[in-house]
Amino acid sequence: MELTQQDRLLVTGATGLVGSHVAEQGRQRGLNVRALVRRGSRVELLQQWGVEIVEGDLDQPESLRKASQGVSVVVHCAAKVGDWGPTDEYRKVNVEGTRALLDAVLAEKSLKRWVQISSLGVYEGRDHYGTDETTEPSTVGIDGYTLTKVESELLVLDYMRKRQLPGVILRPGFIYGPRDRTVLPRLMEKLDSGKFAYLGNNDKLLNNTYVGNLCEAIWLAISRDDVVGEVFNIHDPRPVSRKEFVETICENAGYKKPKKVVPLIAAKGIAAVMESVWKLLGKKEAPLLNSARIKFLGLNLDFSIEKAIQKLGYQPSKDFAEAMPLTVRAMLNKRSV
Repeated sequence: MELTQQDRLLVTGATGLVGSHVAEQGRQRGLNVRALVRRGSRVELLQQWGVEIVEGDLDQPESLRKASQGVSVVVHCAAKVGDWGPTDEYRKVNVEGTRALLDAVLAEKSLKRWVQISSLGVYEGRDHYGTDETTEPSTVGIDGYTLTKVESELLVLDYMRKRQLPGVILRPGFIYGPRDRTVLPRLMEKLDSGKFAYLGNNDKLLNNTYVGNLCEAIWLAISRDDVVGEVFNIHDPRPVSRKEFVETICENAGYKKPKKVVPLIAAKGIAAVMESVWKLLGKKEAPLLNSARIKFLGLNLDFSIEKAIQKLGYQPSKDFAEAMPLTVRAMLNKRSV
């Protein structure tokens, strides 16, 4: 499918890391781009690029009708993110909000493609060594965010089967790149303060995914009619070790490289205790250690992208060694202004 100026691209989560890059690239391609944004969101960049702004919220179904009018393509990036809090709060946005948007867009009868941005986190929270899409997502032992990403995937697949939704599901790993306002900035603060410690063996692999590489997969999912109905794992050309990941940040930011290592078994024990206490006390903020952070910092997260390479035509253009320095420079430049 080739998009023209007659088509309209709707991007949800367009003020976030992935959505902002999709919206920007859409305008660079000469497309009509509409962004669904929450009231009060910062939209200066979107306006600068000439993106149409429509206010709405996934947990307010009636607000989605205007955003859905005449839409040809949806890139659904928006989600309630985090690693703590009641699952129902995540479900209201990530599952029921997705359902409401699906219904609103399909009612327009103009949809040509739906690209669902899911996560490699949908797989079981264990060490992975080349896990591919034949392995089913897990629905047990995971946090509310991850569980509802699984549920939203299942919802989209159900719409594909029952309502002929022309959908493609992409499962990126840990996404990094310019405009990240969450995980990487916090990690850089930890490294700068000297308080960072590895959990377990620092040679375990991370499913690093540069936002530019993910966008390449998104445009392929939009353009390739022969991949409708498919699910693809997505990450950089190669996963990197925690050591390479962290030390590359330090080298480019001028931080001292961390040496401290906390045994993984000890970290898991501490996390279990802290989670129990935090839940008992009803705390809103996540504990320093929890199961989601153990997965990110302590497990081997090596997933196969062979299907994406062979069937989607995915050939990620930037290796981590190029993408992370670019990202760190962008972070530091933003901090200095």
